[in-house]
Amino acid sequence: MNGRIYVSGIGVTSAIGDNVEQNLESLKSQSSGIGKIQILNSKHKDEYEAGEINYTNEELSEQIGISAKLKIPRTALLAIKAAKEACESAGLEGAEKQNTGLIGGTTVGGMDKTEKHYINPENDYSFIKSHSCGYITELIAENLNIKGYISTLNTACSSSTNSILTGARLIKHGIADRIIAGGFDSLSKFTLNGFKTLLILSPEKCKPFDRNRQGLNLGEGAGFVVLESEESLLKRGKQPICELTGYSNANDAYHQTASSPNGEGPYISMTKAMKLANFQPGDIDYINAHGTGTDNNDLSEGMAFKRIFDGGIPYFSSTKPYIGHTLGAAGGIEAVYSVLAIKENLIFPNLFFKNPIEELGFSPVKKLIDDITIKNVMSNSFGFGGNDSTLIFSKI
Repeated sequence: MNGRIYVSGIGVTSAIGDNVEQNLESLKSQSSGIGKIQILNSKHKDEYEAGEINYTNEELSEQIGISAKLKIPRTALLAIKAAKEACESAGLEGAEKQNTGLIGGTTVGGMDKTEKHYINPENDYSFIKSHSCGYITELIAENLNIKGYISTLNTACSSSTNSILTGARLIKHGIADRIIAGGFDSLSKFTLNGFKTLLILSPEKCKPFDRNRQGLNLGEGAGFVVLESEESLLKRGKQPICELTGYSNANDAYHQTASSPNGEGPYISMTKAMKLANFQPGDIDYINAHGTGTDNNDLSEGMAFKRIFDGGIPYFSSTKPYIGHTLGAAGGIEAVYSVLAIKENLIFPNLFFKNPIEELGFSPVKKLIDDITIKNVMSNSFGFGGNDSTLIFSKI
């Protein structure tokens, strides 16, 4: 095998669309999905906005053809919906799905169900089995009849990016021919309350890389890419969408919840991904930044940009003002957006941005750019504990 990794399918559901087509249209029309919380029953729902998907669990169950009586966790419902679209996009059918692996990244798992039983537990404790992150991946595999390698990763906000690079490594080393990789998370009281305790929730719509940024908005959703070897594509007679040319994971271990001030972890992950792709900084056309909208994250990521690109900063933006920070799903959803940027030759704007950060002196893209050829897109995802990961997708 030559070790080249291709993307043959994509699937996504988020606050700005049920599928890839709807997400693309919302990105192009600059329509944010962040608004008042309607589904999550939280005492803070009138205090903070979020990128919530406005379907009940019953409605989501009906959409994907699963009985609502099964009471499947919301995270799994979102994940199955996006993974199914990714399979259809890649043209996977029958035995092909059985010979396909699945790697999921998540932080919430089935917590949206178990936390409801914390104060008033029912006599039926069967819900406990749905709590683990791995159980969600197993539900996806069961519903899509996936029989290959199955695994789950939880590295906080870099979870699904790490699931993609793990899938790439399995293919590169001949362990698998084809992997569905990505991430999924739903809103939960635990995460909303937890980020409130960290004092990083924004009272308004987030504005990453803005001097007056006030924090992040949480979101929910799922995003998957189908990774495939060249040999597998030839056997199936399928054409890929793009190539995954670079990927890396680093950990600066600076702080349990904060990024290093000089961007050491992001610097390492981005430079290692470029080295694997055999790229120079000038080869990167667009960066889908992690860009959460918090003081610490945006300055740290921006400092890493300065260190790497040395005055020649590529076009960059954060798409979190569209969908919120979807935590374990972020890297998977934003990988889909990065693939769309290459496929459609688009650079998506950083919504709500007004004033650059003084220490950086540069700004993200503020308007949709659609008169450009995009060859190489870098996508960043940075998690708690300094677990930082980068992907690079390239036009074929």
